[in-house]
Amino acid sequence: MIRSKTRTNAMDFRPTGDEELLRRSVREFAEREIRPYVREWDEAQEFPSGLIPKLAELGLMGIQFPEEYGGAAMSPIDYCICIEELARVDPSVCLSIAAHNGLGTAHIAAFGTEAQKRTYLVPLAQGEKLAAWGLTESSSGSDAAAMRTTAVRDGDCWVINGSKQFITNPKSGDLIVVMAVTSRGKGNRGISAFVVEKGTPGFRIGKKEDKLGMRASETSEVIFENCRVPSSQLLGAEGQGFINALQVLDAGRIGIAALAVGLAQGAYEAARGYAFERKQFGQPIGTFQSIRAKLVDNAGRIEAARLLTLRAAAMRAQGKRTTLEAAMAKLYSSEIAVRVAEDGVQIFGGYGFVKDYPAEKYFRDVKLTTIGEGTSEIQRLVIARQLLAQ
Repeated sequence: MIRSKTRTNAMDFRPTGDEELLRRSVREFAEREIRPYVREWDEAQEFPSGLIPKLAELGLMGIQFPEEYGGAAMSPIDYCICIEELARVDPSVCLSIAAHNGLGTAHIAAFGTEAQKRTYLVPLAQGEKLAAWGLTESSSGSDAAAMRTTAVRDGDCWVINGSKQFITNPKSGDLIVVMAVTSRGKGNRGISAFVVEKGTPGFRIGKKEDKLGMRASETSEVIFENCRVPSSQLLGAEGQGFINALQVLDAGRIGIAALAVGLAQGAYEAARGYAFERKQFGQPIGTFQSIRAKLVDNAGRIEAARLLTLRAAAMRAQGKRTTLEAAMAKLYSSEIAVRVAEDGVQIFGGYGFVKDYPAEKYFRDVKLTTIGEGTSEIQRLVIARQLLAQ
């Protein structure tokens, strides 16, 4: 487990020695433990749960959580480094790890009681359990506050009914943090969060999605039918679940931005390597001006996205609000990643369209980064509200 020291200048993004060591360690792990199996896991469409103990040994199942709860106590910048290096090799495996760290577990760490942290955060941070997070529904995607899932108090219990859509990790996971309406007339302030463990009567996994990309990250519907949970499973204050979820998303978007940067870096490196292996007209295609222009432009885009992401992470480390900066980082990083992955397919030519080469998988995986944890359209709305508020 490697943890960088506190920076003396939070806005100096030159990597410290500890950060370089962390990046190298996670990169070597990803190359050794993930790279050989990327295609196999993609075709199986299952999250490789056997990888979790190895990730836990590096502290990657509890990256930012305090040591007293079993976490690695890394900084927000360290978190971005870890996510970026995992996504560089396999964005889909990285997505499941990011959802575990940045959504389900993060919600418990931020708003759980001491008893909930001891019961759930410790095994989650140590990699003994895997977390899911349930906000989206079939009829409430971007308009998450329009959810229909309800939780009704019944004595010392809550009874949950409804379903959630496009949820990461529910099949392999051990618990889910789910948002439900507890007071319909209060709008956003009538939504609460609950921790529901796998095996709870009335909680089951529905349809598993057959996805375009990110296929080694399981995505399924979850269904609640008279699912009864004790009052102790209420996470945070009653009526504050949606407000807390938005706070979780602010941080989660920094993670998705880092994932997009890592994906773009992986796609870029694959294209650059191929450009100097593939010869046409007696010379590597990487010597042609049109190919060089793509590589040069994308190198600049990736570095700009990385800096936007690190800025948001540095502000979070200082305890500052990052709604604007996280949205900017997520929007820009995801959209340039799409461009880099598309250019990668173009540079590979016909081979970019077949599974024997990495370009097509990066291309399939990348689109989700512009959709998950808030679409590009929602990011622009968030940014506009911050910049143009009257």
